[in-house]
Amino acid sequence: MQKNLQDYIDAAPIGFFQWRLYLLCFLCALLDGFDTQAIAYTGPSVAKTFGLAPKGGLAGILMAGTIGMMVGAMTLGPIGDRLGRKPAILSALFLFGISSLATGFATAPEHVVVLRFLAGLGMGGMTPVLLSLVAEYSPVRRRGTVMTGILLGLPAGAMLGGLLASSWLPAIGWEGIFFAGGAAPLALLVVAGLLLPESPHFLVAQDQERNREQILRLLERTTGERPAPDTSFVVPARLEKSRVSALLAPEWRLRTLAIWATYFFNWIAWYMLLLWLPTVLISAGLATERAALGTVTVNGVFIACAIPLSIALARLDVRRILLAMFACGVATCLALAFAAGDNWALVFVLVGATGFGVGGQQIALNYLIANVYPTSLRATGTGWAIGMGRVGSIIGSAAGGWFLQAGGITGYYVAIAIPLLVAALAVGLIRTRKEPVGREALSAAH
Repeated sequence: MQKNLQDYIDAAPIGFFQWRLYLLCFLCALLDGFDTQAIAYTGPSVAKTFGLAPKGGLAGILMAGTIGMMVGAMTLGPIGDRLGRKPAILSALFLFGISSLATGFATAPEHVVVLRFLAGLGMGGMTPVLLSLVAEYSPVRRRGTVMTGILLGLPAGAMLGGLLASSWLPAIGWEGIFFAGGAAPLALLVVAGLLLPESPHFLVAQDQERNREQILRLLERTTGERPAPDTSFVVPARLEKSRVSALLAPEWRLRTLAIWATYFFNWIAWYMLLLWLPTVLISAGLATERAALGTVTVNGVFIACAIPLSIALARLDVRRILLAMFACGVATCLALAFAAGDNWALVFVLVGATGFGVGGQQIALNYLIANVYPTSLRATGTGWAIGMGRVGSIIGSAAGGWFLQAGGITGYYVAIAIPLLVAALAVGLIRTRKEPVGREALSAAH
C-alpha cells in the first residue's frame, strides 16, 4: 500500500509532539536572533575596549558576522538535506554557541573577527533548516502560520538581547553578554539533542526500508495512529530549480533585475540600521546601557507589524504596500537626521517607525517574489533575490560606520534613506501577475 507521507500529517490535528517541536525550534530561532544582534548593542563597548574606530575595526567585526551568515546559509542547508535536519540544527547551535562563548574571552579584535565569522556560519545556516523541519511536521493548512511564528523568534531574540544589555551591560560588561549568548545555545543543544526529532520526510527520502521503524514511530507520535507496517511512503516532490538564465530571459529580465535591486538596496539600509543604531544613539548622547533599547524598539515594531502585514499582503497590491513602506522609511530617516538629539521621546518614536519603514519590507518582499514569478521560476528567483540581499547586508554592515564617521549622525540617517529611495524606484519597474498568494509566502524567502 502506497501513501503520501504528508497526508498523515494533514489529516491529524496538531498535537503535543508537534507543539514541543515548534517550541524547541522557536527557542533555537530566539537564541539565533539574540546572538545575531549581540554585536550591535555590545559593539560600542567592544570598540572602546580595543580602541577601534567605527570606520576601522568595528566595521570589520560587523562585516565578518554577515559574511559568515551568508556562507552558512549557503552551506548548512545542503548539509541538512544530506545528513538530516537534526544534525544540521545541532551543529548550528554548537557552532554559534561555542563561538559566542569564546568571544567573551577574546583579547584582541582579530579574535572577535574570526569568532564572529564562525558564529555567523551557525546563525546564517540555522533558519533555513529550522523552517524545513517545521514545514515537514506541519499540516499544509497551518504551515504558513507556524513558520511565521518560528521566524518571529529572530526579532524576539534581538529584543531580549537589547533588554538584557540595557539592564546588565554596566554590571557584566560586553563579555558577559557573549557568555550568556554562548551558554544558552549550548544548554539548548543538550535539550534539543534529547527531544528534537528527525524529519520523517528526510528519513523516507534517504532510505525508507532501513528507517521504516523510526518513520512509523514518528508518525504515531505525530498523529496518534501507527500506519500499517507494509505501507510504502512517498514524499511530495521538490520543485527543481531553474537556471538563472531563465530569470534573465527577455520576458523576465527587467523584473528580475528590479527585484535584485530591491533586495540589494533594502538589505543595505536594514543592516546599516540594525547593526549601527546603538552606536549612533550613543554618539547622539544616549547612555551606553540605554542605547540597546533602540534595537528593542525597532524589533518590537517589526513583530507588531508582522501578522497584520501578512494578512494585508495576501489581499492587497503588494507593490503599493511596498512603495508606501519605502516612503515611510525615507521620511522617517530624514526626520531622524534632523531630530533634536535631546528629544529622546521623538527619536524613539521615529526609531520605532523604522521597524515598519525599513524592516517591514523583509516580510513584503517575499510576497513580491510570489506575485512576479510562476511556480517554475519561484524557487530560483527567491534564492537569487536573497543572495543579492545578503550581498547588500555585507555592504550595509560596513557602510554604517563609514557614513557615521564621514557625515556624522545626520549623514548616517540620510545615507540610509538613499538606498531605500533606490529600492522604491526599482519596485516601480516591477509588474506583478494577477494571481492570489497565500500567507505561506511570508516564509518563502527565509
